[in-house]
Amino acid sequence: MKPPMQQQKKPDWLRVRLPGGERYLEIKERLRRLDLHTVCEEARCPNVGECWGEGTATIMILGETCTRGCRFCAVNTGDPGGVTDPREPENVGRALGEMGLAYVVLTMVDRDDLLDGGADHVARTVQRIKHHAPDMLVETLVGDFQGVRNDVATVVSEGRPDVFAHNVEVVPALQRAMRDARCSWQRSVDVLRWAKEEGANVTKTSLMVGCGETEEQVLDAMRSLRDAQVDVLTIGQYLRPSPKHAELKRYVEPAEFDRYRDAGLEMGFRFVASGPLVRSSYRAAEAFLKGILKGVPTSAAFEDRYGKKTRLHVIS
Repeated sequence: MKPPMQQQKKPDWLRVRLPGGERYLEIKERLRRLDLHTVCEEARCPNVGECWGEGTATIMILGETCTRGCRFCAVNTGDPGGVTDPREPENVGRALGEMGLAYVVLTMVDRDDLLDGGADHVARTVQRIKHHAPDMLVETLVGDFQGVRNDVATVVSEGRPDVFAHNVEVVPALQRAMRDARCSWQRSVDVLRWAKEEGANVTKTSLMVGCGETEEQVLDAMRSLRDAQVDVLTIGQYLRPSPKHAELKRYVEPAEFDRYRDAGLEMGFRFVASGPLVRSSYRAAEAFLKGILKGVPTSAAFEDRYGKKTRLHVIS
């Protein structure tokens, strides 16, 4: 019988302050009042205090129950029974228009119970956000729509988000160990490639490390993503949400994250955010995207806000 894994002590570079502050509390109260759900809370993101403190949140649509059961994810899993709220696109649009944000990440649970995986709902939500807040930049962080290209096209061509994001999550060798059996590396890469071919302005994805992968496997995965013309990549430390979830294999040293960042920029990614606390919705990546979508930011201004260790790299 395999002995239980000994609890690893969390290193200093992963310690964060408890969320708080006036802006954080204001965002939390407003989200509750407007009945908006955030993946920041559902997925127990360690950056929630910092992001909300800066007035940024990732809004989750299509309910709180995912039809898949990935072993790393803290979001509830089950069968929503095909139920959606037809008022949600308009309600989300109105609510975000009231909040006055400059950039919003619109994410979703997987909805395999819907014929189009929720693609039309996502597109209509983006449309209503743009109606109520024409200057707001919208990133859609979506599922794989069961590998149906037409559904990817619906989000891109009808919703017209500023950024199309879909997460590959882990390297190819760990897909079966970490993700639901209905997910696959190839399907996820296809979704990102299709989005680009359908006219997406910017495509984005995310990798978790510390799950048992090797450094060479990460670099191979990054090369595959560049072959699919992915523009923006975030790489962060896997943190086990609970003892029921997949084991954490190791804490990745900051120097290794730096190597991934430098390698990614050499490969041609427009931006790479790589660090222990980086998540798919990450303030530095969003600041960079705001810059390239509204005019190229200066490296000096970017580094002044996010530090010189967060490398700025612009490819026109």
